Amino acid sequence: MKKIKVFLVDDHQLFRNGLSLLMENEKNILITGEAENGRQFLELIEKEQPDIVLMDIEMPVMDGFQATVEACKRYPDLKVISLTMFGEEHYYLKMIEAGAKGFILKNSDIDEVVKAIKTVYNGGTYFSQEILYNMVKNIQEVRKEAGPAVSLSSRENEILELICKGFSNSEIASELNISKRTVEKHRSNILDKTQTHNTASLVMYAIENKIVKI
Repeated sequence: MKKIKVFLVDDHQLFRNGLSLLMENEKNILITGEAENGRQFLELIEKEQPDIVLMDIEMPVMDGFQATVEACKRYPDLKVISLTMFGEEHYYLKMIEAGAKGFILKNSDIDEVVKAIKTVYNGGTYFSQEILYNMVKNIQEVRKEAGPAVSLSSRENEILELICKGFSNSEIASELNISKRTVEKHRSNILDKTQTHNTASLVMYAIENKIVKI
């Protein structure tokens, strides 16, 4: 199996060193680069060509939001997982709009970090359970004036639940015994109905409207 190339962006060297050390035992994951802020990361990304970026949010010089916006603009296929802490909930919506495909707490154990990396690498999204809980509260505050949830068909609800579990289009097709093309059509319809722009914002919609449980 091809090794997943991971780039770590965080302004605390001890954190970077610790995570890199723990990752040494993972056969399918390779830390290919590190940066202490967003600007340094943008200077190195072309050379390193990572598959996944673990991105801290609050950093000096350039924060994770600005770095994610610029990196995803340059490299649309880049997959960013946000490293966050309690108290940074106000950044969630911004990071998702910037292009983040997942969120994990900085104190997550190594098994969860590895699971997040593999899930996002394979086309899914990943949110720590604690983050999902806080995300719901934050979304409800931001969207107090939002209207009722749109009506989705039973098949669309099935597909949305699997999307929230991190299933890829191919995996959904296999799970529901339908074609990948049919899944893609349903996914497109769900995005249109919910007025969301990407998988991560779809996950938020599903949580807010109690389509999935946390």
